[in-house]
Amino acid sequence: MAKTISQTSRNRTADLLKGVAVILMIQVHLTELFARQDIYDSLLGSISLFLGGPPAAPVFMAVMGYYIAVSRRSARQMVIRGIKLIVLGLVLNIGLNFHLLIKIYTGAFQIDPLPYIFGVDILFLAGLSIIFLGIMKRFFKFKLIPYVALLVLVFAFQYLLQNVIHASTTNYFLAFFYGEGSWWSYFSFIPWLIYPLTGYLFFILQQPAYEKIRAYYKYVVILSSLVVFVFFNYGLKVSADLPAYYHHGFVFYLYSLCFLIFWLFIMNTLAKLPENRVSGFLEWTGINVTAAYVIQWLIIGNTATAIYKTQGLAALVLWFFVIVALMSAGILAWNRLKSKNNEKYLLRL
Repeated sequence: MAKTISQTSRNRTADLLKGVAVILMIQVHLTELFARQDIYDSLLGSISLFLGGPPAAPVFMAVMGYYIAVSRRSARQMVIRGIKLIVLGLVLNIGLNFHLLIKIYTGAFQIDPLPYIFGVDILFLAGLSIIFLGIMKRFFKFKLIPYVALLVLVFAFQYLLQNVIHASTTNYFLAFFYGEGSWWSYFSFIPWLIYPLTGYLFFILQQPAYEKIRAYYKYVVILSSLVVFVFFNYGLKVSADLPAYYHHGFVFYLYSLCFLIFWLFIMNTLAKLPENRVSGFLEWTGINVTAAYVIQWLIIGNTATAIYKTQGLAALVLWFFVIVALMSAGILAWNRLKSKNNEKYLLRL
């Protein structure tokens, strides 16, 4: 595992992983919110949900965990960064549901707005994970045992909480940390901390002290690939059952871990090839991953209020390309705005 993530000035493998994850998130959001129910319930719908499962959020969070380990930021800086992501998550919830909230306010829809305002999406998980691992890093640096123990504790806490917390709880604060029974809790801290933690452990295993372990990397990749394909029906079934996916346990984590290793090998191989337009676009999207994620959700979320579960297959394909194009234009506009603001700041110095 000497170079599980290829080392370049920008780290093409990591950018590819994040870029592909964003694109796969777009298609799964379309399936969840735009697709007719018959498409959602079909094999094609299940495959879409799978592609929006192991190759998307788990990959994105594992890459983030890897970079928490790589980062030279202090624990204080990590905490500040995490808080900013949590605030951004709340703002995004209001933004992506703005059309829906207007409908609720005007009385067109008679539903509770709070689950949509406090829905536990991935930015909240990212913020909490950065804060937690940033503090852990301050005390344990790159010692393997504490992080392996933490991985075990995550599932122990999950099992304990399943037997303590009533499944129908409507505690919005609690849902950020453990959300089983709360349909609006998609990426609760328990169990999803396991993925940034896994990325952090990947970095630790790249250190010289674990060189002997890396000698088995080829066998780990082969075994993981076999698990991915032999148990594909299992992965497909869990990914297509959203409550089971969002609140999965240890067995599905093992499957996702095998998929992560397999997927990392594929992307690392592609990153060694000359860049082309497709890979260049994916890497660019990965570099701008936060802006890409926010922009695609603002478009999809507000549009879904008007066309919820009404679109056929041809329309879904068209929507996919339209949203990718709009997202790309939004990223360009955001980067130009940031560049102008930076220029103004420098001129004041």
